[in-house]
Amino acid sequence: MTQKFNVGDSVQFVYNNEHFVGTIKECPIRKDWYKVLRDDGGTLSILEHSLAPAPALVKVPQFVADYIEDAKKGVYNTLAAAFNCHTKNWDVSSWLQNFDDLDGLDYDKAYKNQELFARAWLDGYTVEKEQLYYVKMPFLTWNEDSVDLETNWAYLQHGARSGETRMAATNKEFPSNDFKSRLSEKTIKAIDERYWAFAVPVEEENKK
Repeated sequence: MTQKFNVGDSVQFVYNNEHFVGTIKECPIRKDWYKVLRDDGGTLSILEHSLAPAPALVKVPQFVADYIEDAKKGVYNTLAAAFNCHTKNWDVSSWLQNFDDLDGLDYDKAYKNQELFARAWLDGYTVEKEQLYYVKMPFLTWNEDSVDLETNWAYLQHGARSGETRMAATNKEFPSNDFKSRLSEKTIKAIDERYWAFAVPVEEENKK
């Protein structure tokens, strides 16, 4: 008989009228019985017909994940309370409402983010990888060999601890990642929103 689940599979089940999500730890311990490690750390022996594949985990930004974890440990430890009190966190509030300073509210995207939040709270989540950027600005130098102006590049350097910033020039002969700070959109705009016009994705720049 082919077993339905394997060690490491994510499953969901109802036990004592409560819904649980867990991971198959051992199978089978006896005919049709599986040992399941619950997300809260407990283990149970569950019949195969009582188990179902767990829903795929949604991806949320790191700041949403942080908010969920903090809320579950604090006074806003229910989905309704956490959702209703999101205005205490501007980043989460903006994400849930999909609010843009220029375009206002995008209701379709807001509904999708609110559904993601609920699924992340109830079923768990993974943290989406944050897109990072270089701030790359052109400057002109005189090339004695070609007797002409040529374009070179300077990259923004940002000290995470000191908060100090400066533009550091590199050149075509000696390119180096040491001259470049990998920064999130939020960090770039916090330094100076005008830098955002010169942001290039790290992956795109590293292909060159």
